[in-house]
Order: sequence, then structure tokens, then C-alpha cells
Amino acid sequence: MSRIRALWNASINATKRALTWNLEELMPPQEMCVFSFSSKEDLKRWHLYSDSEYGGLSSASLEVKDAENGLNGIFSGNLSSEVSDGSRWRMNRSGFCGMRSKKFDGFIDLDPYDTLAFKLKGDGRCYISTIYTENWINAPGQLEDNTWQAFVVLPRGNWYIAKTSVGFCLLQIPLASYLPTWRGNIVDARLEMNPSRVVGMSLSVNAEGGVPGTKSGPGDFKLEIDWIKALRSG
Repeated sequence: MSRIRALWNASINATKRALTWNLEELMPPQEMCVFSFSSKEDLKRWHLYSDSEYGGLSSASLEVKDAENGLNGIFSGNLSSEVSDGSRWRMNRSGFCGMRSKKFDGFIDLDPYDTLAFKLKGDGRCYISTIYTENWINAPGQLEDNTWQAFVVLPRGNWYIAKTSVGFCLLQIPLASYLPTWRGNIVDARLEMNPSRVVGMSLSVNAEGGVPGTKSGPGDFKLEIDWIKALRSG
């Protein structure tokens, strides 16, 4: 009987180990790199936009430059509140620039994660992080993606990263902090993001608005960016 009991216990323990291994394999990693900005190839996944498309005079560039820890992306330019003479467009506001990820096949699945983390170096301005999800809120036939936005506030000259280490601070934005917006205005409704159907992201900056106390107004801007990651706290 003791031999049978021993075989039975060994079988049970083997089954438990197999189940544990399978669960570990099914669990997503604690973090996932969504976008990196360490090469020119990485930057090809993004395109720039600004008020210049509608008669404004703002300008932006995105390039890779050497930094202390390797190569980083540099999103920079100039914000102008002026409109070009003879513009065909009637603009409600000018003074904005942004960088948005290009369309890609499929979706970014952020469902296993609860936080976006950024490694950034700011200039004292308030930037806006936008997540675009597949259209499931707006009326059928409306082709625009759903947008969810959160402020990115970076004191000038400091590096903000997702993990604590000497000389570095944290910048983590919970997905729950992103608010639904429609053409820059917050949607006054109880809506929930579908993180499994992310179709793109962007970072943008406006000459006016943002968080009180941050740098604002026309003029130069510069945001250094190394990567964007998704984190799972559980």
C-alpha cells in the first residue's frame, strides 16, 4: 500500500507542477516594450503633424541623436500662434504639434496591463499622451478612432523612467487615468477603454492650455524619448 500511495502522491505532485508551469507560460510578462526610439528604423513607425497643415506656422521634427545612454528620439520644433497670410482654413486655434504612430496590421493588446510607462526628458512644457482604440463608442459609419488622453508633465531637464534607480524618477500613467476625448474635448459620459484593441498612440504639445504652472506660450519645444512600455502591476 505504501508503494501505491507513494506513486499516487508522485502523480499528484507532477500534475501540480505541470499546471503551475502552464500557468506561468500563459501569464504575460510584467512589462512589454510598445515603442522604442533608439534607431532611425524605430522612427519610421511615426509621422508628424502640426497646425501647418491648416495654415498655421508651427513646425516639428523627429530624429535620433546620441545621448549619454545611447541613442534617443528627439521630438522638437517651434509653436506659433500665428496663421499664414491667405490661409484657406478658418482655424479655431493654432500652436500645436504632435507625433503619432503610423497604422499597422492588427492591434496592440494592452488588456493584460494596467499602466503605460515612459522614459522621457522634458523641457517644462505639458505634453499630451493619447491612446487610440478601435471605434466602438461612436456611431456606426464614423471612421475616427476613439481617443483617450492624459497629461504628461515633466520638470525641465530631468529623466523620468518607469523603474526606480539612482538619479531617475518615475513616470507611470495608469490606463484608468486616460479620459475619453472628442476632438480635444473631454467626453462627459461614463465610458470604458477597450485596451485589447489599441490602434495607435501619440504625443503632442500645445502652445496654450495644459496643467497650470507648466511652461506655455509660443516658442521652442523639445522632448527626448527613449521608450514607451506597458506594465502589469499584479
